Amino acid sequence: MTEVAGNDERLASRTLGEAGPRVVFVHGLFGQGKNWTTIGKGLAGTHRVTLLDLPNHGHSPWTDRVDYLDMVELVATDLEQFGEPVTLVGHSMGGKVAMQLALRRPELLRALVVVDIAPVEYPIKGGRTDDADEEASPFAAYIDAMRAIDLDSLTTRDDADQALQTAVPSRMVRSFLLQSLVREGLGADGGWRWRLNLELLDRDLGELRGFPEPPPGASFDGPVLWIAGANSTYVLPEDRPHMDALFPSTRLVRVKNAGHWVHSEQPDVFLETLRRFLTAVEKD
Repeated sequence: MTEVAGNDERLASRTLGEAGPRVVFVHGLFGQGKNWTTIGKGLAGTHRVTLLDLPNHGHSPWTDRVDYLDMVELVATDLEQFGEPVTLVGHSMGGKVAMQLALRRPELLRALVVVDIAPVEYPIKGGRTDDADEEASPFAAYIDAMRAIDLDSLTTRDDADQALQTAVPSRMVRSFLLQSLVREGLGADGGWRWRLNLELLDRDLGELRGFPEPPPGASFDGPVLWIAGANSTYVLPEDRPHMDALFPSTRLVRVKNAGHWVHSEQPDVFLETLRRFLTAVEKD
């Protein structure tokens, strides 16, 4: 395993595996590369797996704005260092980054995997269907709840968990968010902080709901696997024409008993689906 610290120019990353084709994972909003550790370890025996932290998340630098094309540029800079095309896997916000990169820098990719997100703009409030579940658009409420925690008086992580319960009823999602709450220092000098740039994410959340217009005539003709949660409302039947127009070699798989966080809710099924796709891609 290789650790690479972030600096003002580069994204923080972690690499698992010593040999084999490269697979790069990009997390979603409020996440970090370590969210992909279970899946990454599952591939590390046959692949070199890189887990990236996007700007304003994890160990990567904070920026003065949230912008998909800025994130694409930063990820592309990392991919250029490998000197070979990679399979790029992106979930949610990271899926939009991955799609935009595929459309703008297709030479950097061997294949693309998009996890539970579509190349469309999402509504500010409410779901995209009449029976949308609670995960449809909760992110503003999550930010408000995280910012409302008094970090100076916080004693334990359990206290933070309790403070989030009303806004974040899912224990799995709370655990996911709290991975970005860290304590630095020891004893009375130890203080809590969020690795997330919550103020910026709150201000620019609307940018993350969008999907920048691709370059005229752009499409990615390489192999594409779309993995969606069967219980999620993020990828709907009406999204398929947009997907096929931009990514004509798309195969869509819906995972049963999974919502938006497919790889966390059904890790074994997700890993097996991804392995089969990689095997097919790497035979060509």
